[in-house]
Amino acid sequence: MPLPDRNMTVFLGGLFILTVGVPLMQGNLLPDYAVQLAGKYLCYALLAVSLDLVWGYAGILSLGHAAFFALGAYVMGMHLMREIGARGVYANPELPDFMVFLNWDQLPWYWGASGSFAATLVLVLAVPGFLALVFGWFAFRARVNGVYLSIITQAMTYALMLAFFRNEMGFGGNNGLTDFKDLLGMPLSAPGMRLGLFLASAAALAGGLVIARAITQSHLGRVLVGLRDAESRTRFLGYRVEQYKLFVWTLSAMMAGVAGALYVPQVGIVNPGEFAPANSIEIVIWVALGGRGTLVGAALGAMVVALSKTLLTGWLPDAWLYALGALFILVTLYLPRGIFGALDGLKPARKAQEATI
Repeated sequence: MPLPDRNMTVFLGGLFILTVGVPLMQGNLLPDYAVQLAGKYLCYALLAVSLDLVWGYAGILSLGHAAFFALGAYVMGMHLMREIGARGVYANPELPDFMVFLNWDQLPWYWGASGSFAATLVLVLAVPGFLALVFGWFAFRARVNGVYLSIITQAMTYALMLAFFRNEMGFGGNNGLTDFKDLLGMPLSAPGMRLGLFLASAAALAGGLVIARAITQSHLGRVLVGLRDAESRTRFLGYRVEQYKLFVWTLSAMMAGVAGALYVPQVGIVNPGEFAPANSIEIVIWVALGGRGTLVGAALGAMVVALSKTLLTGWLPDAWLYALGALFILVTLYLPRGIFGALDGLKPARKAQEATI
């Protein structure tokens, strides 16, 4: 069941307080790297919301959402590489360093629009959205569901990872895209730019939550829940199930692409490892921990797991994967509705107990 609107209001209010407090504390109480780290967590939260929209409400368990995130990241990374210009190692104003090293004569045609920031913003939405649209059109029309769809999505992201590892693709191969200098004429290392990216990530998360909430509370959202719980019955009632799935699937991919685009300038690198199927599985764990079908819970789950990963890998670098696996098992066995789902389920029991007193 969706969380009450009060939880969404509280979360957005807390997010607003965070965006006001961080600029006041930056430099004195809060170091610049912490601002950058917080911005990265907000990108993860938006990515988790995008998955929760399709898994929690439409019943589409995607094990390939990292692909859409990575595509948005690569689109932004291409623009940042073009921004380097003649300041690269080879001082070539037309070609990124890795293309000069590999003896490329000119930019590939698909790099053409990367020099424009406005065009990049459009492509951040269009590239993941187009892939999702094509993939979903074939998958949903063929009525691929359940575990079969999950396996296909995982195969999709794995195939993209292998493709992007190839130097011939023109995306930097194994090393990916890195050594970014600035964005919109401002150095990425500048405190003002780090703060601006953090605020942009917070705004994107808030916007994604509002859009997702509006969808899930509308007639469309009720149809999505219907096809999640009883797809055959929903189809029998006359709804074009494929169209509903395709819409929410494509929108979710576009949200993931925005998260990836904001992520890249804050971490300074994007490589084929972002496509790794393990990353998609980790996103599922975020949503499962926070609460599938809660939106706010998914966002908080992503931030809690990401923060735990940062702390644990600093203390015990080799223990993180074991901790992540144990967390997934514990959530599956004892918190099938996630933390927020469990808390939401306690409310009726508490009210019933109070009524009997």
